[in-house]
Amino acid sequence: MQIVLKRILLTVLIFFAILEKAPAQSQLDGYIYEGLQNNLVLKDKNISLNQSLLALKDAKSFFLPAVDFGANYSLARGGRAIILPLGDLLNGVYSSLNTLMDRQTFMPLENVEEQFMPNNFYDARFRVSYPILNPDLHYNKLIKEQSVKLEEYEVEIYKAELVKNIKQAYYQFCLAHTAMEILNQSKILVEQNLKDNRSLLANGKGLPAQVLRAESEVENINAQLIEALNRKANAAYYVNFLLNRPMESEVIFETQPIEEMEINRLLQEEDYEQRAELLKINTATNIQQTVLKLNQRYAVPRLNSFVDLGMQGFDFDYSQQSRYAFFGLNLSMPVFQGGRNRNAILRSQNQLEALSYQTELLDQQINMAVRASKNNIKAAQAAKTSAEHNLRSASAYLRLIDRGYKEGTNSLIEFIDARNQFTLSELKVTVANYTLLDALAQLERELETLN
Repeated sequence: MQIVLKRILLTVLIFFAILEKAPAQSQLDGYIYEGLQNNLVLKDKNISLNQSLLALKDAKSFFLPAVDFGANYSLARGGRAIILPLGDLLNGVYSSLNTLMDRQTFMPLENVEEQFMPNNFYDARFRVSYPILNPDLHYNKLIKEQSVKLEEYEVEIYKAELVKNIKQAYYQFCLAHTAMEILNQSKILVEQNLKDNRSLLANGKGLPAQVLRAESEVENINAQLIEALNRKANAAYYVNFLLNRPMESEVIFETQPIEEMEINRLLQEEDYEQRAELLKINTATNIQQTVLKLNQRYAVPRLNSFVDLGMQGFDFDYSQQSRYAFFGLNLSMPVFQGGRNRNAILRSQNQLEALSYQTELLDQQINMAVRASKNNIKAAQAAKTSAEHNLRSASAYLRLIDRGYKEGTNSLIEFIDARNQFTLSELKVTVANYTLLDALAQLERELETLN
């Protein structure tokens, strides 16, 4: 019994140890997942991808036999006709034979008039058709397969852009939220200063000007708080817009860590060959090469076969003779088409040349964007270091001035100036941190690779 209890206790301890080590999903990761699931533009692009998959299925279906049912029924009167003078040709002979035989063995015949247009005639059949030689089908299937990849890359491009936009929008929300917290802390300080000055004035030790200046500082902080609240609300609206949520939905603040090791790794990263934009334009080039091959094989004959299994007859006759089977081959080969085939080849070659220029231009643009993003990160790191140094200095300066102001050795103006420097330094540190995160999100986008 003790052994069983020990095993149960050990299992529980291991479970909680694993649970404690398991990384919890951050708020930003949750928003990114929600955006990838609910964004309207992404849903629209997924529909386009599904359309391309259906087109590929259609292209593959042309390699299978096709079975069609068809039926015709016709009523006709007049038109061209053929006259068969059977009576004129045979009635004299029949009359002579009847005279010789002394009996009416052969009856007289009438002339027959048969019209070409069938009257009261039906034809019902199943037609089975199958392509024997048709390069169009093969190349069309290849084009549709590559078109599916093209749509997949289009989806990946928008996903990467959406992730970047969600990150940057959330960073703007966090920046406004943190700024409000800093301003609220500063407001407590200036309100306490106003309270102290009013107390000093009431006891005859202060000046009215000091009270008025303290009141002005409180109003200034209130105005900054209103502005920060407005920025926070607008940032939350944009986050909700990207996530396809109601605009008034709550956006939860979470402190965003800055991982220096990850930043250093990204600054060393140079490979962007698997970026979706490059793969997309390479796929477009492959499609155009396939189109060129298709156009160059315009002289290859197209051979198709078909089999008809059906019934036909007059007056809806259904008998052994009304049933039929019919097999045929259909050969098509261009002889002269006014130079359209050569023009199609030239158009494909021109398009390939244009795509080669676009590929080179895109590679240069991405290379420039990667370098610019890295420089922005380095500049943001330098600004962050400088802002943190200024914050330490402003914090120490504020403590000294606050102590001197309370002891009467420093003036109100010096105290307000020290407090403003401290608040501004805190805001600069916050701005520097989220500017670095924003630049990091941009670099991650520029180095985006397909999973």
